Amino acid sequence: MAVRKWEMFVGFLAFSCLVYSKKSDEDKPAWAKKDIRDYTDADMERLLDQWDEDEEPLPEDELPEHLRPQPKFNFDPSNLGDPEDLLKMSKKGRTLMMFVQVKDEKSPEEAEDVTKLWQSALYNSHIQAERYMVDERRAIFMFKDGAQAWDAKDFLLEQPELRECSIENKVYHGYHTPEGKKEKAESAGKKPKPKKGKKKKDEL
Repeated sequence: MAVRKWEMFVGFLAFSCLVYSKKSDEDKPAWAKKDIRDYTDADMERLLDQWDEDEEPLPEDELPEHLRPQPKFNFDPSNLGDPEDLLKMSKKGRTLMMFVQVKDEKSPEEAEDVTKLWQSALYNSHIQAERYMVDERRAIFMFKDGAQAWDAKDFLLEQPELRECSIENKVYHGYHTPEGKKEKAESAGKKPKPKKGKKKKDEL
């Protein structure tokens, strides 16, 4: 009974506001002309839908994440470049998790302390990340702006205590591990070398 009274009260408020809307009585549908006490659940839903239509839309940054428009960026198939750059741009403004694993030789207390230091260092570099310890030497770094995760990754890979981190199921090993040293060398080898200018032949 109390729930029914609450529904009637909400419906009355919404109906009162609709009275002053731009629509005239002739333009209103038959259900809107009914007595508020005769409203069915379906009428209440229609009333709430009409109430939502009269409200001003929220700014994009205040919308729930699943309702925000996808970030726009220019995609040129002839110039793909680094696939990670495309992935980074696609995560702009989206929540993203990174898993961070500290080396096994560190104690759980040392692992928590070092991840706190990393979080502070990232914050000082204007990279916002929430930190959650999920295991003795494993943490989650949560980024509200997912594009920042790749900048954080570049910083973390240089840290001696890092074993590995992963973004979007891709694992990156710390540069102070055997796997990380190999990955760093392979990455350096893939970088395009600067083109040398052609020497002009001496004119005869």
